[in-house]
Amino acid sequence: MASRLNPYISFSGDARQALEFYRSVLGGELRLSTFGEFGGPGGGTGQDDKIMHGMLETSSGFTLMGADTPPGMEFRPGTNFAVSLSGDDADELKGYWEKLSDGGNVAVPLEKQMWGDVFGMCTDKFGIAWMVNISEQQS
Repeated sequence: MASRLNPYISFSGDARQALEFYRSVLGGELRLSTFGEFGGPGGGTGQDDKIMHGMLETSSGFTLMGADTPPGMEFRPGTNFAVSLSGDDADELKGYWEKLSDGGNVAVPLEKQMWGDVFGMCTDKFGIAWMVNISEQQS
């Protein structure tokens, strides 16, 4: 899979409704995963059915990702988006991560996560939020 760059939007508990709306507007295939499916931070807080990750891919080549803001993280409208870099080329994506995080602030270190991918979040030195997700190469 080639690396991709796309927007990633955070929501305040209504990610499912928002992403289903965007699918109704743009068409395409929508995949949703909840916090409960992965034993994430929603456990025991009534958040198990909230969206941990959603991805809409359209036939026009659009990709939009989004999720509900996890418990314990602040939701701030107007700053509730990031640029996502994802793919399976670990060397390429780690290189982007190193350059983007240099001089910035790392919120989540680039490391293996509960869903099996290597993932990190940072804000670059210009205040732009980035997410990097490295999936295992498919053989």
